Amino acid sequence: MAATRDPEQLIRDLIAGSDGSSHALRDAACTSQDPAVLVAAALITPSRTELLARAAAAATCSRDRQLVAVATAHLCGDHDRTLLLARDHQAAHPDSLLVAHIAALSTRR
Repeated sequence: MAATRDPEQLIRDLIAGSDGSSHALRDAACTSQDPAVLVAAALITPSRTELLARAAAAATCSRDRQLVAVATAHLCGDHDRTLLLARDHQAAHPDSLLVAHIAALSTRR
């Protein structure tokens, strides 16, 4: 059941391209207050503005605020800024798979 799935696993499944991962992530984002889930859903959803706004509102620590900033720069097409923000974030949080994924997407331009 998607609503009970671990947010980290939802993000890992999305990055891996697992079957049904996009649908499960979109479902989870409907009720989630997890900034990472909301950002990941924004990456795959055309109506991403609302998801990014919810992620920004839910971001209570610098790690989450940085994640939102990286995703926002990427989704606005500012790839140079995305990579700079991602590099800074990864220096402090090397375990952030979602930021590494966003940076990889930005290098594909």
